[in-house]
Amino acid sequence: MTHRKSEPLGSGWQPLPGDWRPSPDVLRETLDGGQAFRWRDEVTPSALRSHGEAGSASTEQSAIAVWTGIWGDNLAQLRLHRDTLQWRAPAGTATTGPALHRYLGAGTDWAALADALPWRSDPHLRRCLEAFPGLRILRQPFGETLLGFLCSATKQIVQIKQMLGLLAAHHGRPLVERVDLNALSGVGVNAAHLHSLPTWKHLAALPERDLRACQLGFRARFIHGTARFLAQNPGWLEETEHLPYAAAKARLLTLPGVGEKIADCVLLFGAGRLEAFPVDTWILKSLARRYGLDGWKPAQVARFGRAHFGPLAGLAQQYLFAWERKFGDR
Repeated sequence: MTHRKSEPLGSGWQPLPGDWRPSPDVLRETLDGGQAFRWRDEVTPSALRSHGEAGSASTEQSAIAVWTGIWGDNLAQLRLHRDTLQWRAPAGTATTGPALHRYLGAGTDWAALADALPWRSDPHLRRCLEAFPGLRILRQPFGETLLGFLCSATKQIVQIKQMLGLLAAHHGRPLVERVDLNALSGVGVNAAHLHSLPTWKHLAALPERDLRACQLGFRARFIHGTARFLAQNPGWLEETEHLPYAAAKARLLTLPGVGEKIADCVLLFGAGRLEAFPVDTWILKSLARRYGLDGWKPAQVARFGRAHFGPLAGLAQQYLFAWERKFGDR
């Protein structure tokens, strides 16, 4: 097994191209708000020049959150520095920049899409958009998104991250050597967190007990069954990713452990199908409390969401989800 030559990610921060200037809350909600499960943040002190005269030696300490994320075979870090989103990656990985650009949806006019939502006639949606300006949908690898949400059944975000972390550490590929890991963020990164996820082909070769050893519980059976199906049907995932929404969802629903919510999550976060409207407990709460849909079943709520919010229902869903998690007790 080969892995990249050890190079500190600290070889230089650079501004992320584009005009995305998220607040710390919006960046956190985008990276760690239930779309993806392979981002970790560490708070590191940064010496910022004081408001005194130019050249003054006095400084003030400010905490900066450094986000370390992995998708596919890519490893990168993000931080907000003086309201500018910056990134860095291991030296010699020239493909990471374009991959990060695509992953963050940098080619999409998210402001225009948010403006196209029915916020003018929906006061609660307007409140959600105002609370999280610039929130966007990540474009993750389709197969990894499926794996992540197969782990999500009855689990919270932190537990899903733990399961995927164990799968990566035990069965994935190391992306950097252990040397100079402290240079990654200034406070240190656990080497176990710097592995890619195992491929579906690799998962198909594992006995189910090895999956259960990664704290997957009953989900191990579904992941094992899905992996074996995909191994026997090469190209199936790639074909599914590019089908129209309804056809792609129908195919996903044939996989072990995939229900309506998981299928919609995979299509929204892994295939960019903004018409998908995943319904979890937070969305059920939101639609019951803010739209009077108390007692409605998930399938009914999903139909309402797609009808009310239109072809961008998935983007609206993410705003509702973020607001309910942070402000739902108001």
